[in-house]
Amino acid sequence: MRFRTLVGEAWRSLAANASTTIAATMTVLIAMFILGLSIGLGTWAISWSNHVKKELVVNAYMCTELSCGKNATRKQENQLANLLTQKNIPQIQSVKFVPKAEALKIMQKKSPELMQSLPGNPLPDAFEITPKRGEDVALIASKIPTGAAVGIEKVTYGKQTAKRILRVARVIEIVFLLAVVVLLVASILLIANTIRLSIFSRRREIEVMKLVGATNWFVRGPFMLEGLICGLAGAVIAVILLVLGKAVALPAILGHIGHSSDAHALKFAWTALILLGFGVLLGALGSGVTIRRFLRV
Repeated sequence: MRFRTLVGEAWRSLAANASTTIAATMTVLIAMFILGLSIGLGTWAISWSNHVKKELVVNAYMCTELSCGKNATRKQENQLANLLTQKNIPQIQSVKFVPKAEALKIMQKKSPELMQSLPGNPLPDAFEITPKRGEDVALIASKIPTGAAVGIEKVTYGKQTAKRILRVARVIEIVFLLAVVVLLVASILLIANTIRLSIFSRRREIEVMKLVGATNWFVRGPFMLEGLICGLAGAVIAVILLVLGKAVALPAILGHIGHSSDAHALKFAWTALILLGFGVLLGALGSGVTIRRFLRV
């Protein structure tokens, strides 16, 4: 019975204060729509950066007569293969041995004009090492010794390119997190200020309720329920607009940019649930926080 009274009071207030109700709902709508876009773009950007980081590899090139004065022996290659195990270097995900004959075929496909006049195969045997995380390429490279004594000419991982990729990935992650935090804080403040107009216009009613003995939660309940309803309505409309945008605008955008199948945004169902949850939470929280000052009678 008490809950029905709270719901009835909240619904009556929403209908009686249509302008502030619409304003609060539109505020939540705009905030949740922007938050939904941020989640979609941010998670896609993070996924893309993770995809790029997966392409970072460490290459260990064995000695040849041209580079070290003598070719690496089979024993030295086996010693390196034993070193490049997850037991010795846990940051390694996989290791691929690339013999010089296979390396020559790869180069002939990539740059056939450079390989036409070669009298022989100058390329060395190599190990292609894939790390578990792109951030570990430098650490893995530092654990592999080089020199004629061990039969390893050099170890490379595209130092400058790797640093640039990892820096961009870090910036993307930080910007995404900051954007979400700022949006949430701004949403709470906007919703609180909008609902404050409705509460301020009814401050006399609140004072009377307090003077006749109503508890703080009995007074706060209808207002929090109003905020919850406005938050839910705004979030639902935002989700509908995002669905329309996804169906209409997204195909046109993807048609003009290159994208990888490994790079994808958070599933829309999860985004919708997040928006609905935050819409309800922000609406109720905005109302609950705002009405506190009016309860001190």
